[in-house]
Amino acid sequence: MHAITIPQPGGPEALVWADVPDPVAAEGEVLVEVTAGAVNRADVLQRQGFYDPPPGASRYPGLECSGRIIALGPGVSGWSVGDEVCALLSGGGYAERVAVPAGQLLPVPAGVDLVAAAALPEVVCTVWSNVFMGPGKTLRAGETLLVHGGSSGIGTMAIQLAKAIGARVAVTAGGPEKLARCAELGADILIDYREQDFVTEVREATGGAGAEVILDIIGAKYLARNVDALARGGRLAVIGLQGGAKAELNLGALLSKRASISATSLRARPLDEKAAIVAAVREHVWPLIGDSRVRPVVHAAYPMREAAEAHRVMESSAHVGKLLLTR
Repeated sequence: MHAITIPQPGGPEALVWADVPDPVAAEGEVLVEVTAGAVNRADVLQRQGFYDPPPGASRYPGLECSGRIIALGPGVSGWSVGDEVCALLSGGGYAERVAVPAGQLLPVPAGVDLVAAAALPEVVCTVWSNVFMGPGKTLRAGETLLVHGGSSGIGTMAIQLAKAIGARVAVTAGGPEKLARCAELGADILIDYREQDFVTEVREATGGAGAEVILDIIGAKYLARNVDALARGGRLAVIGLQGGAKAELNLGALLSKRASISATSLRARPLDEKAAIVAAVREHVWPLIGDSRVRPVVHAAYPMREAAEAHRVMESSAHVGKLLLTR
């Protein structure tokens, strides 16, 4: 088969479309013929040499895909050859075929075409597991969620899911055009991080209370200000480090608010944890997509062999929603 390989870390030109060995479905896996994959920030980091796949995962980039099952490995039940699926991956989505643990498969939701379905698994699983899943973690109706990077793939999904459960959504984004797109998806509080201070804006919009949950892709640069923007008993979920990995934290401020901070990644989680997240997404989110209350937001699709161009767009931050790679 063909896949995007990374012979040497570097810029977008480091992505090479090459002949590689066909994958084989092992125990508990299925083999998927890929129709489309999606680009994530983690793929850019892997290309640059900063984010290696976990042990045993495919060395090719790509954390989600859609396609059709073409073979079942030993011990797989509940799926059939020919089923149209989308999948959460630890790697290998930039390829013509990929082996996927059966617990990380999802049926293509009603009303979504097979290509667009590739935009769903990683963002939905990330948002659901960090904002809605687990004791003491669930965002509730009437509460405020602050989403940094509201026009990103993660952000556009977080807005929709929060609005679907009746929460209020604040977003940061760069410029009026991106904020307008966030408003179209339901965002209530629009903050241009280039011109406005998000702590001030969130406090003013909430009568001084702050946000009950903050979903953050920035990391160190925003840490202290995120704590300032939290409501009492609030929770900061850090899922990215675009603004650095190290920062000082005033624990007194955290204590005074009885607030908490969590930091998670999805890629390296054990198979059983990923399967539990996927099952929860199928139960709670797939009906919302079937009812058209939530939808994938796709900026553009590129031929998979032109993955380098998709990475250039990703790094420019000129997009809104997801960038796809198609066969």
